[in-house]
Amino acid sequence: MDSPHGAAVKAEDFGLKGPRGWAFRGIGLDAAPGSLIAVEGPSGSGRTCLLLALTGRMKPTEGHAEIGRHRLPKKMAAVRRIAALGPVPGVNDLDQSLTVAEQLREGALLQRHYGAPIRSLFRSRAERRATAAARIDAALDAAGLDLATLPKGERTTVRDLERLEAVRLSVAIALLGSPQLLALDDLDIKLSDTERTEVWALLRSIAARGITVLAVCSEAPADAVVLRTGPKEDGAGAGRDADAEADAKAEAEPAAKAEAEPAVEKDSGAKKDAETGPATATATENDADDTGNDDNDDDTKGADDALAEAGRA
Repeated sequence: MDSPHGAAVKAEDFGLKGPRGWAFRGIGLDAAPGSLIAVEGPSGSGRTCLLLALTGRMKPTEGHAEIGRHRLPKKMAAVRRIAALGPVPGVNDLDQSLTVAEQLREGALLQRHYGAPIRSLFRSRAERRATAAARIDAALDAAGLDLATLPKGERTTVRDLERLEAVRLSVAIALLGSPQLLALDDLDIKLSDTERTEVWALLRSIAARGITVLAVCSEAPADAVVLRTGPKEDGAGAGRDADAEADAKAEAEPAAKAEAEPAVEKDSGAKKDAETGPATATATENDADDTGNDDNDDDTKGADDALAEAGRA
């Protein structure tokens, strides 16, 4: 696995509106390459929509963001090429029927086919296999997953993995493409306090390699750059926040394969519906006001176009 320079992540008045209202609005962020960024907030507050928008998989409605040298929403395809998804439930779930080895080989094959330079196609089969094996070993090492500790080694099926092991496997697959930005969703789900500590330690180690990390969580660590999402203080629409997030995840299609395929624009994981009341988010170092832009109130294209834009690494 290569060690690319991380991508700086900047956003100004970043927002996305869907048919049911604003998923998020007024986002401001300025994070340096190699930062550990935590999107903190309750479930249903637009966290996943924000993660997918910042990785080029959902089209924002207002404002702009810059991931590395690429400006959103104009350069969504370019952002997808440098931003990889770790575990994002409902979007790129692991195939439960495959073994760990098969899942890794599939990830390496897709990366080689769609993400590798054209000149690599002219290498011999033995050389390609050796390169893929070396890349897998490096990714597993970076993700902290030792196959020898699994019940059946590399032949362990994905369905038999513990939650923390599955997270590490997803991270390893994402790292196969040497991304500049790694994004993970629902980091707190089904993890004990000890396991959460281990995951954050893992993400810090990845950030220390120079890769920018963006993680959705319920409670961020003290050393992270924090974006907070949540319903408006007056509670308008708060009763539907969880419904909006649940609907968005239900509409998402598995995209593990589609992510690596630049020609595919069909992943429906990005059609995230929005809350009735705008969610607000602030960065710890660059708080953003929930000012909004009334000129864009009728523009619902962001969520509708997301069907054609999400699900790519």
